[in-house]
Amino acid sequence: MDKLFNIISNLGSPKIMVIGDLMLDKYVWGEVKRISQEAPIPVINVSSEDVRPGGAGSVVNNLKTLGAQVCACGIIGDDAHGHTLMGIFRQQEVNTTGVVIDKSRPTIMKMRLMGHLQTAGKGVQQLLRVDYEKTHVISAEIETQLTNYLHKTIPLCDIVLVSDMNKGLLSKSFLNTIAAMCRQHKKIAIVDPKLVNDYACYEGFTAMTPNRFETELATGIKITDDDSLHRAGNKLVSNLSLEYCIITVDKDGMFLYHRSGSGKIIPTVPRAVSDVTGAGDMVLSMFGMVIGSGHGFEEAAPLANVAAGIEVGKIGATPVSKGEILDELMGGKNELSGKIKDVELLVGILNEHRKKNDKIVFTNGCFDILHIGHIEYLKFARKQGDILVIGLNTDRSVRSLKGPTRPFVSELERAKMLAALEDVTYVVLFDEQTPLHLISAIKPDVLVKGEDWRNAGAVGSEIVESYGGKVVFAPLVEGISTTNIVSRIIKRHSETVKNAVGQTH
Repeated sequence: MDKLFNIISNLGSPKIMVIGDLMLDKYVWGEVKRISQEAPIPVINVSSEDVRPGGAGSVVNNLKTLGAQVCACGIIGDDAHGHTLMGIFRQQEVNTTGVVIDKSRPTIMKMRLMGHLQTAGKGVQQLLRVDYEKTHVISAEIETQLTNYLHKTIPLCDIVLVSDMNKGLLSKSFLNTIAAMCRQHKKIAIVDPKLVNDYACYEGFTAMTPNRFETELATGIKITDDDSLHRAGNKLVSNLSLEYCIITVDKDGMFLYHRSGSGKIIPTVPRAVSDVTGAGDMVLSMFGMVIGSGHGFEEAAPLANVAAGIEVGKIGATPVSKGEILDELMGGKNELSGKIKDVELLVGILNEHRKKNDKIVFTNGCFDILHIGHIEYLKFARKQGDILVIGLNTDRSVRSLKGPTRPFVSELERAKMLAALEDVTYVVLFDEQTPLHLISAIKPDVLVKGEDWRNAGAVGSEIVESYGGKVVFAPLVEGISTTNIVSRIIKRHSETVKNAVGQTH
């Protein structure tokens, strides 16, 4: 679990190409209190509406939430829905150079009517879905435009993800072109396939992520146990020259199969399912994010499984944050995991504290081998306000500051120990050598640093003082530091070894 926690905490910002059927999802929310007099159907009294990227756009949305750089490639119509989708992408700073307008079709839009009965305490239920789409195969001219774009852009990306919903974009020839370009430039290419009985169009991709039903249809193998999963995985990998096949098996989790013949089931955590919409997009997104950051399929699979489990607890295709995944890896909503947050989630929480006029205090450090000096320091910091936030250096950050032998204690263990302290309200990890970015995001009222920083210039002091905050220097406990403790341990160990050697002579 420590390894998965470290991976999520230290995810970089990979450049990911997303190719697929871009859509706009519209949700219409309202209460249902009666049946229509015109027909035996519920009447929904609309209370609100919202729009979100759907289809391959959902994958883009997920990746941006996780911190990736994203290039989107696909088609939209020359219409209001397309303009809305592109507006969302612009706000997210998505590279949309590869999105082409196809005047022969509308932008695909799926409208879902979501009803509930508040007086009876009934949960939200999807009443109806209305699709606006044309799914004819793209013209040769548009395919050439997209191909030219990919020729220039794929070499610059870390990984390529393809989301195929059978809406006309991903013809067999275009898929073959994508696979060939990725092989040429040695790029991993993962495809979430459409629901068809012939997967020959996906030959040459690195991996695919079909669900149970799609796998059964494509292989003709009914999946009922481990043996049938192995046979289905082997058939897909062998027939399509894949390296991996990832079969999602709903409540049973996920099956990862390698062309060597090895396969394993990654079980899911039992949970209430609110809506399966977007679960497949989340799986594809997490594989892209983790592998694009330099990790392997074996590390990506359990994290994708966790993220998909969180996704099905949400209504509609809704992104999952790193903070939510970290909470889940920590064991859910227990007291300790509730204190450890990612910066995006923490900023929102601190805004709520500010509404209550809570004074926010921030300090930071490696806190490697927690000792009395740390305890006294944190007690002092807590007295400076109402909320104490600790910025904790990740393992990678500690190594860059202290050398390759540090830290002695992993970031997850250090975070848990700090979270267990009564004086600590929240813990947030940061990967840089200094917490400047974190301080800019959090905007604490008080920045606490050790007395030894007074003359050296406390990192972040100019930021805090620029908006009226203050910097406070904490007294140090003389002679106590992690370095001193380690030196004493080494000295005593050397003396013990020396005495033992002397006794043998």
